[in-house]
Amino acid sequence: MAQFFEQWGSVILEGLGQTLIMVVIGLGISIIVGIPLGVLLVLTRPGGLNNSPAVYSISNWLINILRSLPFIIMLFLILPVTKFIMGTTIGVRGVLLPLIVYTAPYLARLVETSLLEVDGGVIEAYQSMGISNFNIIKTVLLREARGGIIRGLTIAMIGLIGATAMAGLVGAGGLGSIAYQYGFLRNEPGVMYGTILILIILVQIVQSIGNFVAKSLDRS
Repeated sequence: MAQFFEQWGSVILEGLGQTLIMVVIGLGISIIVGIPLGVLLVLTRPGGLNNSPAVYSISNWLINILRSLPFIIMLFLILPVTKFIMGTTIGVRGVLLPLIVYTAPYLARLVETSLLEVDGGVIEAYQSMGISNFNIIKTVLLREARGGIIRGLTIAMIGLIGATAMAGLVGAGGLGSIAYQYGFLRNEPGVMYGTILILIILVQIVQSIGNFVAKSLDRS
């Protein structure tokens, strides 16, 4: 065991670091894009606070299309766009845009589902008091749905971790790349199992923290 860590420890830790960078940056930008998009879906849907069939149809149609694409297909499909925006299609930098395009629509749909679970009677009560739609969004919708939104973020983050592992197959780095290049191509099963174990632990940590935070918000 000591010999294994001496030989492969630094390689696996480097892969873990790259994975965490992809997850943190990818999730951060996906939150900036996905949460407002989820709010937009709720606001513009039929019967929403700002009913707009055209905006809702376009947003809903776009999200459905992006969500129907597996990540590995998305990765290759937008290669020209990635090259144009990021300047490269390899490494951590080259996979960030596909990760965001993959995660943000998924997160938007999860946020939409959480917001729709808020009691409509509460919203109507605030409307009857003349509260603006912006304040209703801020003080009612987002506040009441925050536990569900955290659960959605947890699911999205776990999906993002899985996507980074697949991205390793195309030279993006991270634990997926370590498992493929060393574990599979070089026939080092110890490296393969080691990266799988780290991914399992990482997912369990994310899920446990997400559950704890969501329950705390539900009780407050």
